[in-house]
Formats: sequence, C-alpha cells, structure tokens
Amino acid sequence: MVKETVLFALTSSTDLAAKIAKNLGLTLGRIKVDHFADGEIMVTPQETVRGRSVFIIQSTCPPVTEHLMEVLVCIDALKRASAAEINVIMPYYGYARQDRKADAHQPITAKLVANLLQVAGAHRVVTVDLHAAQIQGYFDIPIDDLTAVPILGRYMLDKNIPCEELVVVSPDHGGVVRARRLATIMKNAPIAIIDKRRPRPNEVEAQNVIGDVQGKICVIVDDICDTAGSLCAAAKILKDHGARDIYVGITHGVFSRDALEKIEASPIKEVVISDTIPLDVEQRKRTTKVTCLTMADVLSETIDAIQNHTSVSRVYDRYNEHELSSGQDDA
Repeated sequence: MVKETVLFALTSSTDLAAKIAKNLGLTLGRIKVDHFADGEIMVTPQETVRGRSVFIIQSTCPPVTEHLMEVLVCIDALKRASAAEINVIMPYYGYARQDRKADAHQPITAKLVANLLQVAGAHRVVTVDLHAAQIQGYFDIPIDDLTAVPILGRYMLDKNIPCEELVVVSPDHGGVVRARRLATIMKNAPIAIIDKRRPRPNEVEAQNVIGDVQGKICVIVDDICDTAGSLCAAAKILKDHGARDIYVGITHGVFSRDALEKIEASPIKEVVISDTIPLDVEQRKRTTKVTCLTMADVLSETIDAIQNHTSVSRVYDRYNEHELSSGQDDA
C-alpha cells in the first residue's frame, strides 16, 4: 500500500474500518465529526490530504439520512482540502430499495443518492450487494459492487450438511439469481422459491413453495433483513411444507424495531450476516441466533487493488474461489 493513501472512518463503520486498516498496515486517519444541537453536521479531517488518495468508509445504515449527510459533508471537506482522489466505501447503500417508481408519484431516491455523491465530489464508490444491480447504472463514475454470498456460502459449507439434504431457498422470485449463486458455491445444491402473492398490502392470497423441501435442511438467502416479517413468514411456510431445519444467510442485517425478537420466536435455527451494518452490543444481547462474519478481507483487497491500479476483477475471482478469509466477526 502506497504511503499517499488515507483511510477515514465515519461514525457507522468504525469497527469494520479498523479491521480494514489493520489488514492494509495503515492507521485510520484522524477526523472530527460534530453533530450540533440543531441537527447540523460538520466533518473536519484532522490531517493533511492534499494530493493524497482518500478512502471514506461509511455504511448509510440507520439513521440513514444522518449517515448519508456525514458522507456528503466529508466529501466536500476533502475536496476543498485538495484531496487527489476521493473513494467512498459504502458497504450498505441506504435508499437502495427506492430504485424505481412503484407508483406514479414516487421518487427514485437511489438515483438521487448517486447524484449527490457525484456532485459532492466522489471519484469512485464501492458497495456490497446492492439491492438492485441496476443502481450501478445510476453512476457516471466507477462503481464496484461486491457480494457477501461467497462468505456466507463458505460458512454454510463448513457445517458439512450432506448435499442430498440441502436446499437453497429464495424468499421471492426476485432473489433467484442470488440463490442460484449460493447454490453453486454449495456444491450445486437444488433451489426452491417461495411464491407469495399479495392482492393488497399486508394480505397474502396464496403461499406456496416451488421445489421440494420435505425433510430438507433449508438455507434462505437474501440481501436485507429489515423488520424480519417476510423472513419469519418464509420460515413458517417452509416448516409448513416439511422443512427439517432452517438457516438464513443475509448480507445486511438492518434489524429494525422488534426484528430480533421475531427471529428468536421463529423456527429459524441460525441467521448469518455480514458486518456491513454493525451489530451493536445491545442487539447482541437480544439474540442467540445471529452470527456475524466480516467483510474486511475482501474490502481490504479491493482498496489495495484500486490504490495500486491492479485488477479488481482478480479480487472478485479469488473471492468467488474462496481463497479469501471468511472469518467470524470477533467484535
């Protein structure tokens, strides 16, 4: 790693950033983030960035808008301090679920966020498992969208579940590509799809499972768990169709409201997440079923490739071949 690189951690991703910095042999840059009484935010780098390549590490997880504003203000501060290149490492991209107009008068806020990052002065963005792949097309600057699926898959493989007993489950039709990717990693396991039709909000007309789960060990895979309502409903449907055990692999554990309590009361045996969103001490006390894996290794490799102008695709390839560590988060 060249000496001109500076890593800054904002308030949502300090633990992940510390692991990345350690992997790269760097010390996190000193930065001051002030939140004033009226809600305004000021971000002030505490060291010189002139002519240097800077990486901001921040997930825009709840409180989403507050964390997004920290990133935008930080980018502006770095630009005005003459940073040569500003790279935003945003493992969780807030507002990604507002990626299209589902109703005539709705905004496309995922595109607005992309515009804001670019206008503020970002030169590159790195994300993990965007909710919709087309969000990459909202940017006119380079964007790398990594995935946690290989890390989740490797963890599940280590459980040594017999292939004939395993089924990878997509919780809806939109997640089939992700489920197929995990199934390929897990020795080409078969997949199943949960078919839910909603004639009106909060009403389910029909519930069915496409595929055989009778007596099987099911692994549900998804990108986001927010309130856990859909996830726990999916687990119940699988149980009703004869599933033996249910595991879950999730990239972004948002866990809003009573999500963890719902998971604890559900038939789910274990939920495996990544640390794109930190699982705080209070949340850890509320659950016995959540295991957190770190994305620090692949993010470190990606930052190193960007900074040294080598192929990020090679990081993808190594990652998919399970050569990178997928160690359990020991935070």
